[in-house]
Amino acid sequence: MSVTSAVAIYFIIWWTVLFAVLPFGLRTQAEAGMVVPGTPESAPARLRIGRIVLATSIVAGLVFAAVYGLLHSGLTLDDIPLVRDI
Repeated sequence: MSVTSAVAIYFIIWWTVLFAVLPFGLRTQAEAGMVVPGTPESAPARLRIGRIVLATSIVAGLVFAAVYGLLHSGLTLDDIPLVRDI
């Protein structure tokens, strides 16, 4: 795998993981009881973008390591046992 391919795959994994990690630990303004006028009640009360980016990077790194390991393990779809028609 070339460096360009690895970076592209990591980038795709990172964006996918971002949307999975985004709601973790989120407290809305309605839950906090402090709704700022002009914003929806579902807006975050306190956005912790640094923590979100760090968690996303760690999880994406683990997923990328698993994908990289699987791609370089030599396993193919032929190695997966399937029930075949008799």
